Amino acid sequence: MHPVIEQLLSKKPIVIDGAWGTQLQQRGLPIGGCPETWNLEQPEKVASVAKAYVEAGAAIVLTNSFGGSRIMLERHNLADKTREVNVAAAKASCDAAEGKALVFGSIGPTGKMVMMGDISKEELTVVFAEQAKALKEGGVDGIVIETMSDLDEATAAIAGAQQTGLPVVACMVYDSGETYDRTMMGTTPEQAAEALEAAGADVIGANCGMGIDSSIPVCKRLRAATSLPIWIKANAGLPEMVDGSAVYSMTPEEFSAKAAEMVTAGADFVGGCCGTSPEIIKAVVETLNPAC
Repeated sequence: MHPVIEQLLSKKPIVIDGAWGTQLQQRGLPIGGCPETWNLEQPEKVASVAKAYVEAGAAIVLTNSFGGSRIMLERHNLADKTREVNVAAAKASCDAAEGKALVFGSIGPTGKMVMMGDISKEELTVVFAEQAKALKEGGVDGIVIETMSDLDEATAAIAGAQQTGLPVVACMVYDSGETYDRTMMGTTPEQAAEALEAAGADVIGANCGMGIDSSIPVCKRLRAATSLPIWIKANAGLPEMVDGSAVYSMTPEEFSAKAAEMVTAGADFVGGCCGTSPEIIKAVVETLNPAC
C-alpha cells in the first residue's frame, strides 16, 4: 500500500471535498465555460473553492483540472498550455490547503474512445502522464482519475499517473442499467474492481452517477470485490430543472445521513460530486468525524 494512503487510512473514514463546477459558477464562471482557464486567469477564485472545502473540514481537496488533459484543452485552444494549466491548478489548491488538507490532482476522461479507433491506449497513456506530471510539479499529494466509463481509458490513465510515483485513485461512473449499476460501456462494479486493481490503482471507487442512493449498492459491490480502499464521491440526489438550471434539493442533513450509510457499505473515503457544497461537506464531517 502506498504510504500516503496507509497514513490516511489510520484516520478513516476520510472526508473528501464536494463539487467544483457549481462553486466556480457561483463565483462567476459562465455556464459552459472552460473551468481550467480560470487556473491562469482567476487563480484566487479557484483557490477560494478549495479553501471553502478545507474550512468545511475536508481532509482531501481536489484540483480544478478535471478537463485539463491536452486533448480536452485543445477544444479551447489551450493544448500548448497543458503543463501551465495543471501546475496552476495544483498550486491554487495547495496554497489554499495550507497543509491542513492533502491535495489530489483531478484527471477526467478525454472523450476519445479506444474501441472506436479514436485513439490508441498507448497515446492515451502519454496524454495522461503529461497531465499527472504537471499536477505533481504543482505540488499535489496524489492523483484521482474520475468519471471514467471506459476501462481502456481508465487503465491508460492509471498507467500514466503511476509515472509520478504518487498514489493513484481510479473511479468509474455508474449511470446506466436498470439500477444504475453499470457504466455507459456496460462495466459492472465487479469487472471494474478486477481491472483497476490489476492495473495498479491504490484506491478504487465511483463518482458522479445518478445520486447517492444508487451509489450505496455500488459501494457494497466494490467492497465485496476487492481488498483495496474504496473512494466514493456521489451526487446529491438527482437535479430538477428550475429556470434552465439544475437544482439539487438534497439537504446537508440528508446527504450526511446517506454518507454514513456509505461508510457502513464499505467506503473508506467519502465526499460529494454534483450538487454538493461546502455546507454539505461540513455536515458529512460532523456526522462521520464528530470529534474533529
